[in-house]
Parts: sequence; C-alpha cells; structure tokens
Amino acid sequence: MGFFTKWKEKWSNQKEPTKEKTENLPVSSKEKDTTSHQQEEKAAKVYEKGLTRSRKSFVSKLQDLTNRYAKIEDAYFDELEEILIMADIGVETVMRFIEQLKKRVREEKIETPQELKEVIVDELFVIYVSGEILSSKIAYNDQGPTVILFVGVNGVGKTTTIAKLASRMKKEGKKVLLVAGDTFRAGASAQLKDWSEKVGVDFYGKEEGVDPASVVFDGVTLGKEKNYDVILIDTAGRLQNKEHLMRELEKINRVIAGILEQEPKETLLVLDATTGQNGIQQAKSFQEIVHLTGIVLTKLDGTAKGGIVLAIKEEVGLPVKYIGLGEREEDLQVFDIEKYIYELFKDFIGDEEDV
Repeated sequence: MGFFTKWKEKWSNQKEPTKEKTENLPVSSKEKDTTSHQQEEKAAKVYEKGLTRSRKSFVSKLQDLTNRYAKIEDAYFDELEEILIMADIGVETVMRFIEQLKKRVREEKIETPQELKEVIVDELFVIYVSGEILSSKIAYNDQGPTVILFVGVNGVGKTTTIAKLASRMKKEGKKVLLVAGDTFRAGASAQLKDWSEKVGVDFYGKEEGVDPASVVFDGVTLGKEKNYDVILIDTAGRLQNKEHLMRELEKINRVIAGILEQEPKETLLVLDATTGQNGIQQAKSFQEIVHLTGIVLTKLDGTAKGGIVLAIKEEVGLPVKYIGLGEREEDLQVFDIEKYIYELFKDFIGDEEDV
C-alpha cells in the first residue's frame, strides 16, 4: 500500500466525529475530540498555504516530466535527477534515490511515468523516515525546568522562533522564561525582551558584552528557584569563529548541568530554508561544536525548493522538529512528515477531492 493510499485512509478517519460516535461520550471528551479535529484542520491549512511555492514550482516540473514521456527511459531519469537536485534535495541523496527508483522499476516491471508517480512519492517519504521512529516532540523534564538551547547564525529567524515557541508553550499552560544568552550581537537582548512582552512570558537578560555563561547561570538559577516549566535560551551565532563559539557553548552547557544536574534537554538549530544547501553546511558545522537534537526550519514558505527538508534528514541525520510557514505565530508548526509529503505532492498524485 502506497503512501497516498495510507494517508487517504488516515485522513478519512480524522473527519469530524458524527453524532452517533460522540453522543455517548462525556462532554469533556466531545469537546476534546472536536478541538483536536479543529487543530488538525488548521495545521493542514497552514501546510497547504505554506508549501504553495514549492508545490507550484517543484511539483509542476515533475508533472510536466511525467506528461512528456510515454515510456520510462534513461533520458527520463536524467531529467528527474536534475529536477530533484534543483529542489535542494542534495546530489548524493538524489543519486541514491534514482538508483532505488530504477531498482523498483525493474523489479515491479513499471513501464510508464504515470505508473511511477506514487512510487516516487513513496521513496521520497522513505528518505526521511528510513525505518526510524522519529519524533518532533520536545523532550520535557519530569521534574524541574526544561532547558532548550537555540543555536544558529544571525538572520535565520532565531529570536522570532523562540518567541513563537514561547507563545505556543504558554498556551499549553506552561510557565516560560526567555534568557538572552546572545550578548554579542547589538540589540539581541532588547529584541528578545520586546518579544517576551508581546507574547506575555518572562525575560532575563543583562547588558551587551557580558559573558553569556554568566547570563545563563543567573537565568537558569532564577528559572529553577521560581519553578518555571521551560527556559528558552538564545545564543550567539558567530559561526565564523568556530573555536570561540565551541568554547562558549561548552561553558554554557557546563553551567546548566551544574545547576540542574543535566545538560539541556534540547539543543535546536534554527536554519533558514531559503539558504538551501548552505543551510546544510551550517548544520554540519554546528554539529562539530555542539550536540544538536533537532532542527527548526524557518521561511519554508519563502522557497520553491521544498526538498531541503529531505536533505536535512538524509545528510545531517537530525529530525526537523518545527517548520516556519509564514510570519504569523500559528505559521510555526510542529513538523509532520506525512502532512508535508501530502501537501507537497497531492497535485502530482491526484485531485484534492479524491481525499
């Protein structure tokens, strides 16, 4: 059973509950079921809108390729390879993908590009999943505050991402503290403070030029004493000086471990999707200097090369935990590979009404 067949079955099971299904449920269960459905629908609409550019560019090229070839031949694979590379999936990943596709064509005796369409989507899905159990959930502490460290170069949307996540967590009932650990960039602390006021969470910071580890020490100590659920820490993004940044982040990790008796539960790298393969290189560089647990991919709505999500998983080996699909707070979504694949390729496989 292909990806789209499974997704259609799953989607049909997520339709709003009928009266018969809910009439015997307690009121709280009915409300929870309805709210969950509404959240799913809202998320699906954000994905649909946010992936419009990629769908119109990347997927339209796939459709055009399919329509131009009556039979599968070498020239078809050559063009497919080029389309996938241009979608930022990455050269090595694409080469392996094409070989796997050719293997399935031989084994399953597939003759036309039309027959191959869902196989292409299936194999792209497999690239991300790779037989692993992936989770985009934040690993919260059972006791004491959960510390989440954010790293990334300047200009990727790190500060606004922290603010959006803080707002989400606040709405989930969590007590949130933002800590301005980027004391190097002019105005970074003030910017984070402004965001804390906008989203209604607490803030801790000091003046520019102060040792970041001292800010983190005081901030995490405060967070522990005041029983915060989550502490979100911004850090400097001076990747051009790897050695200095490595020492800085190592010191911050030691400080946190000294207070909480454990290092941060999550260290999330924020990447700008519009930078394409340059973002992949940033991820590899940060992996050399800090233990990353996941990726936040911003500005995915601003690129026509939606394949970057697949490249990140394949080339860096890290799960994408959140994606930014617009400027609004709700446009930062928990990453769901099934929603992503479906919304990206639904026009390629079949009409939306078929779902």
